[in-house]
Amino acid sequence: MVKEYKIAVIPGDGTGPEVVREGIKVLESVSKKYGFNLNFVNFNIGGGHYKATGEILPDGVLESLADHDAIYLGAIGHPDVKPGILEKGILLNLRFHFDQYINLRPIKLYEGVDTPLKDKGPDDIDFAVIRENTEGIYAGAGGCLKKGTPDEVAVQESINTRKGVERCVRYAFEYCRKRNKAKKLTLCGKTNVLTYAFDLWERTFYEIAEEYPDIETDYAHVDAICMWMVKNPEWFDVIVTDNMFGDIITDLAAMIQGGMGIAAGGNINPEGLSMFEPIGGSAPKYTGKNIINPIAAILAAQILLDTIGEHKASDSVEKSVINVLRDNIKDSAAGKMGYTTEEVGDLVVENIE
Repeated sequence: MVKEYKIAVIPGDGTGPEVVREGIKVLESVSKKYGFNLNFVNFNIGGGHYKATGEILPDGVLESLADHDAIYLGAIGHPDVKPGILEKGILLNLRFHFDQYINLRPIKLYEGVDTPLKDKGPDDIDFAVIRENTEGIYAGAGGCLKKGTPDEVAVQESINTRKGVERCVRYAFEYCRKRNKAKKLTLCGKTNVLTYAFDLWERTFYEIAEEYPDIETDYAHVDAICMWMVKNPEWFDVIVTDNMFGDIITDLAAMIQGGMGIAAGGNINPEGLSMFEPIGGSAPKYTGKNIINPIAAILAAQILLDTIGEHKASDSVEKSVINVLRDNIKDSAAGKMGYTTEEVGDLVVENIE
């Protein structure tokens, strides 16, 4: 019997629909090759919908999304919508509602892609960051008193629970074992200043480490992580950290792997519904020009395939991307690839077939 998967597609804003189109083209090609079916269902969510209707998440959309095997997201962000409205109302809402407690960011420098780091190549930049995705300072705890006055007080609290920290750390150990490379897991924190939150992280990390004697453990402050990621990225295999630090260091990591045109990630609930997306955002200035790089969206689709269990198809997509980046694309930046957005998608499909 042929396996079937229902994929919810949120093309979103700006260049989101353009890169998602190429990702779906690749997914359709690889599913035919490996004998499974993907049924795509579009959801009109994002800044355009909000501007037209005043709705952030339409009634019933969360229930409808729950009936799918994965979510494939293009981008959320509109230049005419105040920052924070869409990010909190859509992205954070989806992550929290579906308990997507892991943010997974593979960091790979592929052959043919430039990095700003001198004398570093693909063998030096190949690690992953696992970020706790539903707690920390992004949980939204806090408030404001006497806003707009000289006595204004703003409080934003970081929420860290034993359950939340433990399941994230355990996932990181399992991922490190499955990755089976250096088998080294680094905890990124700030134990010398954030003594309450990262005492919990550190204790949990080393307690769970006792169950994984085959995994080498390491700790580094977040500022040191940023320094070493630039100077010696080859030191890292898997990094695990909290929500805010993870958000920061993965953007740095995206730059050393070649930029936002390459960077992809997953918001994962290992027991439920996960969401996959390119990291670069909606890039409104490039909308409709057919010059945005779709590789990040295609790699997001590759992580999607791996997460739903279609490992051979996932490997095929990544190998095809590697070939295209090595042999065809001149520069990963928008408008400098030597190909249109659509042509890049076609090149990946040709490699798969």
